[in-house]
Amino acid sequence: MRENWDDLRIFLAVARGDSLSGAGRALRMDPATVGRRVARLEESLGQPLFAKSPQGYALTEAGARLLSHAETAERALGQGTQAVRGAAGEGMSGQIRIGAPDGCANFLLPQVVAEIAAENPELEVQIVALPRIVNLSRREADLAIGVSAPTAGRLVVQKLTDYRLHLAASEAYLAQHPPIRTLEDLRDHRIVGYIPDMIFDKELDYLADIGLERVGLASNSVSVQFHWLRQSAGLGIVHDFALPAAPGLRKVLADRVELTRSFYLIRHADDRRLGRLDTFARALVQGVRRELTRLEGLT
Repeated sequence: MRENWDDLRIFLAVARGDSLSGAGRALRMDPATVGRRVARLEESLGQPLFAKSPQGYALTEAGARLLSHAETAERALGQGTQAVRGAAGEGMSGQIRIGAPDGCANFLLPQVVAEIAAENPELEVQIVALPRIVNLSRREADLAIGVSAPTAGRLVVQKLTDYRLHLAASEAYLAQHPPIRTLEDLRDHRIVGYIPDMIFDKELDYLADIGLERVGLASNSVSVQFHWLRQSAGLGIVHDFALPAAPGLRKVLADRVELTRSFYLIRHADDRRLGRLDTFARALVQGVRRELTRLEGLT
C-alpha cells in the first residue's frame, strides 16, 4: 500500500510541475528517479500517463482520469493524519503552501506567518510570491490570496480585508523636483508602476484610475517598484501597509488620490473538510486583518 501511495505522490508532483525536474525539486528526489517511478507506474497500469513535449509533461487522457482519484487519495490521507494528530491534542503540523501577489507576500504575510509558525513548531509554511494568479487547480499552492474574487472553478472564496493605496515618493525626490499640487503636475514627473501589458488583474491598473498612461520605470514586481521609490527614482502607487518599511517615503496628493482594493482568500472546494487547512485559514484571516490594521495605523 505504501508503495502504491508513493507512486501516486510522484505522479501528482509531475502533473503539477509539468516536468521531472520540477517534480524532483518538490519531492527532493533526483529527476531520473522520478522518471523511473513514473515509468513503473505506467507499466503497471498498462497505459501512458504523460505525453512529453518541448513544453514539458502533459497529462494523457488516462493521466487526467487518474489525477482526480490521486487527489482524492491525497485528501483522504491528509484528513486521516490530521484527525489522529488533532485527537492527540497537537498543533498544526506538516507543510502548507500559500500563494499571494508579491506586495502582500513581501510586506504583510511574513509577520503573520511567523506568528502562526511560532505557535505551531511542527508546521512548515511556504509563501509563493507570484506576479500573477496562483493556479490552485494545478496545486501550485494549498491556499491563495488574490486581489479579486474568481468566478470560475471549484473554489471557495472568502473576503479577507480591504486595504488602501496612495501615491508616494521619497523625501529626497520631492525636494529635488518640481512641486506637486494637482494631478496635472504629475505629468512632469517620472512615474513608477506596472509593465502595462503584464498587469494580470484589472484591480492592479492603479494608474488608469488617476489618468496616467506613461510609466517611466516599470516592473511586474511590487517589490522592485517599491525599491525604485526608495532610491528616489520617481513616484508611484504604494500600499499603505508597505509604507512603514520605508520611513523616507511620503504620501503625495493624499487628499486627492486614495485607492481601495480588497484581498480574498481562495481555496479549492475539495479541501473544505481538511481540518488542518481550516485551522490555518482561520489563523491567517485573523492575523492578516490584525497586521494590516496595525501597519495602516502607522501611516
